[in-house]
Amino acid sequence: MGAVLFLFVCGMVPQSQPQAQSPGARRVSSATLLEGKQVFASSCAACHGLDGRGGERAPDIATRRGTQRLSDLKLVRIVDAGVPGTGMPSFHSLGASAIKSVVSYLRTLQGGGKSASLPGNPQKGESIFFAKTGCSDCHMVGGKGGFLAADLSSYGHTHSVEEIRQGITNPDSMRKAGDKIVLAVTRDGTKYAGLVRNEDNFSLQVQTVDGNFHFFMKSDLQTLERQAQSVLPAGYHSALGSRDLNDVISFLIHSARTSKTAPASGEADQ
Repeated sequence: MGAVLFLFVCGMVPQSQPQAQSPGARRVSSATLLEGKQVFASSCAACHGLDGRGGERAPDIATRRGTQRLSDLKLVRIVDAGVPGTGMPSFHSLGASAIKSVVSYLRTLQGGGKSASLPGNPQKGESIFFAKTGCSDCHMVGGKGGFLAADLSSYGHTHSVEEIRQGITNPDSMRKAGDKIVLAVTRDGTKYAGLVRNEDNFSLQVQTVDGNFHFFMKSDLQTLERQAQSVLPAGYHSALGSRDLNDVISFLIHSARTSKTAPASGEADQ
C-alpha cells in the first residue's frame, strides 16, 4: 500500500474520484475488522506502521486526507494490483475477501467506525488531563502539553475506547519497544529521569519531563540506571477512579474528532 499517497500527491489520481464513505455510513462486522487488522499487521504495518501513519518506507495512509478521499473500490484495486514502478507491490494473493477486510480496517484507522457514544464527559476530561492528574506534563493534545511522551492529539482516531483504557491502565502493554527510560545521577547527586534520545558508548542525551534535553558524558555520571517501566507510573490510573478515567477517554476521543473536522495547517508536510 506504499504508493496510495504517492499517486495522490503526484496528481495521478483524478480529482473526480468518489469520496470515501463517512464514518458510520456502513456497518462492518467485528470478524471482518479482526481479519483486516491481522492482514494489515502482517502485510502493511512493516511499511506503513501499525497505526497506518507511515514509516521510513511508506507514507501516512491514516490521517492524510488524500488517502481518506479515495473510494473503497479504488483502495481495493490498489491493494490488489499494486502500482508498477513504485514500492507498492500487488497483494492479489491475499484474495478478495482479505483485501476488502484490510480496506475496512484501514477506514477505522482513518477515524471511521469510531462513532460509538462517549463513555464520559469530555469537558471534565479536559480539566482532568490538563490540571488534576498532570497528564499534560508529558503528553500533548491540540498543541498544548508536554514533550516527553506521545502526542495524543489524534490518538482517539485510531484507538477504540477499550484500547485507550488499556493504554492508561496498563501502560507497559502500549510502550514502544525502542523507548529507553533512564535515571542518570551526576557526581554532585543531581538526578535526571527521562527518555534516552541519543546514546553511544561515551555519551548520553536525555529528555526529561519538562521537555528539556540534557547531555552527559557517561564518565561524568555517578550512576546510570535503566528503568523497565513506562514513563507513566505503575498504578497511575488508580488515582483517577472509573468516572474520571471515562472522562479522560472521552476527552481524547472528542479532541481527535474535533481536530479532524478542523482545517489541517501544514497538512502537506505531515
